[in-house]
Amino acid sequence: MASDQPPGLDLDALRGHLDRVHPGLVRGPLEGRLIEGGRSNLTYAVTDGADRWVVRRPPLGHVLATAHDMKREHRVISALRDTAVPVPNAVLLCEDESVIGSPFYVMEFVEGTPYRTEGELAAIGAERTRAACLNLVDTLVELHAVDPQAVGLGDFGRPEGFLDRQLRRWGKQLDASRNRDLAGVDELHAALGRELPNSPAATVVHGDYRLDNVLIDDREQITAILDWEMSTLGDPLTDLGLLAMYSARLQLPGSPISTTASAPGHPDASELIERYAARSGRDVSAVSWYTAFAWFKLAVILEGIHYRYTLGQTVGPGFDRIGELVPQFIEHGLTTLQEG
Repeated sequence: MASDQPPGLDLDALRGHLDRVHPGLVRGPLEGRLIEGGRSNLTYAVTDGADRWVVRRPPLGHVLATAHDMKREHRVISALRDTAVPVPNAVLLCEDESVIGSPFYVMEFVEGTPYRTEGELAAIGAERTRAACLNLVDTLVELHAVDPQAVGLGDFGRPEGFLDRQLRRWGKQLDASRNRDLAGVDELHAALGRELPNSPAATVVHGDYRLDNVLIDDREQITAILDWEMSTLGDPLTDLGLLAMYSARLQLPGSPISTTASAPGHPDASELIERYAARSGRDVSAVSWYTAFAWFKLAVILEGIHYRYTLGQTVGPGFDRIGELVPQFIEHGLTTLQEG
C-alpha cells in the first residue's frame, strides 16, 4: 500500500472526517492507493495497517457533473446490504465537498479479483472460468429478484418509458460527438426505435453489468458487485443484453477494448441467456433487441472517445485505435437485430 498521497484523496482530511463521524474506526495513520481499472469514478484502497476500506469519488475536474453518483451508489449498496445480492457494506457518505474537494463515500474492502482480460481468465483455467461466468448470471438473477419497494428503492428511477428514454438519451450522445459519417448508425438507431419491446416489471438495474465489474473469490463465487454509478429502476433485460454483448467472441487484435469471451471455458452468449431465462422465469424472446441496443450504446461511447481523441483531449495508449472499432460495433448491432 503506497504511503504517498494518491491523486484526488487527501488522507489527512479523510482521517479527520472519519474520526469525527466514526470515532474509533481508524486506529492508525492512513495509507492509500488509487485502484486502476475504473471507467469513471475514482476508487481508492485505504488502510490504517489493521483494517481496509474503499473510497469512491468523482473524477478529477468533473465534480459537478458526477456528484450525484456518490449518493446514488451509496444508496443502492446500502439498500441491498441485507439481500442475497453481494455488495460491500457502506460505511458513510460525505456530501461536503470541503473535506476532500468532492462528495465521496466509504465502504468496506471486499476480497476478490476482477477479471478484465482473456489472459487473466486463461490463467485460472477453463473450468474455473466457466463457473465464474455462470455465477455471474446467477448473481444477476438475484439482483433482478429484489423487490425495490421492500428495500426502500421504490423511487430510485422512473421505469415508465425507460427504453424510449434510453434510446433518446444515447441518440443525443451520438449527436454530440458527430464529426464524421458512420455508415449504419442512424439505421440502427431508427430500427431500435421501431422495434421497441414491451418491458417486463421494473427491477433494480445495474447498468454496466459485466465480468470486470464484480469481484470473484477462489471458489468462483461473486463476492461483490461494484461500480453502481449507472444503476436505476428500469428494464432488467438491458442488463442481460449488455452481458450477452460482452460475451460475444470478437476478433479485435490489439484493441484497447478488453474482452474475455474468447477465454477457454467462457460460455457463449446463448448459454448465459438460457440460464438467465430458466432461473429468472422471465421471457427473453426479445433479447436480440436488448443485445443490439447494447452494441449501439457501446458504439456511441466509443465514438465519443474517438471524438475527444480528434480534439486532442485524451492521453494514453490505444486511443488512436478506438475510431476504427466503432463501425464494427454498429455492424454487430444491425446483424443482431436482423437475426432476432
